[in-house]
Amino acid sequence: MSLRRLGLDPRTKIVLVIACSIAVMSPAGNRFVPYALLLAIGLAVWEGEWRRAAGLPMVAAAMWMLGWLLPVWWPNPLTAIISIACVYLIRFLVAIGVGAHLIATTSSTQLAAAFRTWRIPRPISVTLAVMLRFFPVVGTEAAAVLDAMRLRGLIGVRGLMRHPVLSVERFTVPMIAASLRASEDLSASAILRGLGSHRIPTSMNAPRFGAPDLVLVLLVAALAAAALLLPAPLT
Repeated sequence: MSLRRLGLDPRTKIVLVIACSIAVMSPAGNRFVPYALLLAIGLAVWEGEWRRAAGLPMVAAAMWMLGWLLPVWWPNPLTAIISIACVYLIRFLVAIGVGAHLIATTSSTQLAAAFRTWRIPRPISVTLAVMLRFFPVVGTEAAAVLDAMRLRGLIGVRGLMRHPVLSVERFTVPMIAASLRASEDLSASAILRGLGSHRIPTSMNAPRFGAPDLVLVLLVAALAAAALLLPAPLT
């Protein structure tokens, strides 16, 4: 069975991202952080994104040490500020980890089809679908610009200290040009796909709730029950 057939329904992924974000950002959100982190790691492993699967626990462990252990070992105002920042940033980390699966595995066409089934107004669905394509393109362009700057020695603390204005200029100007070019390309692609047509488009792969979605829902329910019933590891 191909990975495509094992993919989740885009609507399941959207609901999952919203539910995890609400849970970890709530006043008692730290209770849900470890379980949402396990979910984000599991999704990265399922997707085959090994760098993300390894990076999420490493960054979370660093934030846990800085947020919970460092103020105990070395109490002072600076470590207190770092601790408060890490306590909140770890929530964003797990929310971004879950959202990264949605961005990496959902095409703009699948997202638009999911929004059509929910009868979301077209201006909103088209805007979100274009944003889903726009940011990865800009990220790729930014990586290319940074590689070019690295060859010229304009990256890092030493490069920024020696040429601060030139470093900002060599990054900002190409990024503005790349962003404008990407927006024009995406606009042309949207027009070719029938954006603005009064007819309702059809999808070759209509979103359907399948067995992988059911497994994920049961897994999320089990993690939520564990978060509510077991003692909270992050207090």
